[in-house]
Amino acid sequence: MTLITVLAGGVGAARYLAGQLQVTSPSDVTAVVNVADDIELHGLHVSPDIDTVVYTLSGAIDPERGWGLADETWNALNELRTLGIDAWFNLGDRDIGTHLFRTTLLRQGHTLSEATARLAAARGLGCRILPVSDQPIETRVTLAEGTEIGFQEYFVRLAHDVAISGVRFAGSGDAHPAPGVLEAIDTAEVVVIAPSNPVVSIGPILAVRGVTEALAARRARNVAVSPIVAGAALKGPADRMLRELGEEASVVGVARRYRDVVGALVIDEADAELAPAVDDAGVRPVVAPTIMSSPEAAAELARRTMTAVSP
Repeated sequence: MTLITVLAGGVGAARYLAGQLQVTSPSDVTAVVNVADDIELHGLHVSPDIDTVVYTLSGAIDPERGWGLADETWNALNELRTLGIDAWFNLGDRDIGTHLFRTTLLRQGHTLSEATARLAAARGLGCRILPVSDQPIETRVTLAEGTEIGFQEYFVRLAHDVAISGVRFAGSGDAHPAPGVLEAIDTAEVVVIAPSNPVVSIGPILAVRGVTEALAARRARNVAVSPIVAGAALKGPADRMLRELGEEASVVGVARRYRDVVGALVIDEADAELAPAVDDAGVRPVVAPTIMSSPEAAAELARRTMTAVSP
């Protein structure tokens, strides 16, 4: 038995987890998922990162978009627009069922952890999916011109096509880890930081009280997978966000972000020449193919990542 805990957020993390489940018994895998991009829309509690993980691992994800459900229709959303509602966030008809399920449970007094566990069970998942906290955390983005907006407004409404000058995680200072989160970190043989946006997917997880300290206490047994390959993010704005926040958009920048909580960083072969700089940043580099172009590639990446904690 090899217990694996994966810190996750976004499409890259979901694909990595799918690879992990090919090489590790699902019952031995725990995903600790970002909730700081959760949002209430049309009276519904939407948890994009949790849903992307659940949909991907259950085989229900739309493979073209990488988010939402396959074979989706958009009748409810189009009806809202007909009624004059500014429905800028895409919610498919089947996807709305997920949000109705979650919102009903929350209003009945269940926690987000409990709602997530029931959602995962209903989708037939054998692994454990934990929101990092049951308490609300919100990623707030400050645009370069000075306006602060919610993450989904930046990411979806503005198509992350505007410069930023800052990011903060409202509520993180008061948020406690959800039940099981610290235990999953403490007891894992390997903790993996998935190839997620370091700023807005992993940043909020590390900001929850006690999480960074728990990781730092076992740093040598933690490994991250760089979401930056050859200076660019494979998906999303991670590279631009790092640059706009004054950091280096490279595997070296990722190493500097994570050096207090991981002992090793898996970097792509395209960045092999930067391995000495990663080492100089205080993290041991492990060079391996990191582009998950197929389920087989994702599984091989998980295998290499699991062994990366050993010199």
